[in-house]
Amino acid sequence: MSRERPLHFLHIGKTGGTAVKHALKPVEVAENLILHPHPARLSDVSPGESVFFFLRDPMTRFISAFYSRRREGRPRYLMPWSPGEAAAFARFHTPDELANGLSSISAAERKKAVRAMSSIAHINTRFWSWLISPAYLQSRAADIFFIGMQEHLAGDFAIIRAQLGLAESVQLPNDDVDAHRNPSGLDRSLGEQAKRNLAAWYGDDFVAMRECRRIARERNLAGAIVDAAWLDFTPLASQPARKN
Repeated sequence: MSRERPLHFLHIGKTGGTAVKHALKPVEVAENLILHPHPARLSDVSPGESVFFFLRDPMTRFISAFYSRRREGRPRYLMPWSPGEAAAFARFHTPDELANGLSSISAAERKKAVRAMSSIAHINTRFWSWLISPAYLQSRAADIFFIGMQEHLAGDFAIIRAQLGLAESVQLPNDDVDAHRNPSGLDRSLGEQAKRNLAAWYGDDFVAMRECRRIARERNLAGAIVDAAWLDFTPLASQPARKN
């Protein structure tokens, strides 16, 4: 990669981006990096300039987003609930409750669940919110410098650090606050129906991940996404149909 042009980092919500930016911030200027905030999309990066980002299993991303917003981003941030989020967390107390609500026998309960899924920040975004569309992503394939996986954050970050020639002292944060991680001890369990519901709701995200893996393989990019064989077997349930 020519370092004469900037290298952009897209911060896709709840994929480890806060930790990555915390690690790279001290070398941002020297290494000609642009560490974008959440709203920046792939289309905001000029064609011909390189970009990298991280993805995550949509189900664990959903769980992370649920608890992050339930605590209003504390302790690293303080972003008060919207009215829709306040209503959602008054009704649904765990990710499993919310995901199961999407297939409730009660029409009123299903409506509340759909409203919650559309109201809670991060839960209501898709990977295409940043990557635009399959066609657009493919049109920018030559600009993709790296695609990381949150599930392999440390290993993938080590690859980025090596490719940029950074010192080993450039490290991901160890504490939950700087990394903006949820605390331990939370109920992260999802029942089988909840998983089926989320697989249907986030079907487009699994498509995005497969497209990203295909680009990574075609371009011989290093990283965990190249070997993410589990994507081939993710059950994309047809019920309930996505209602957003």
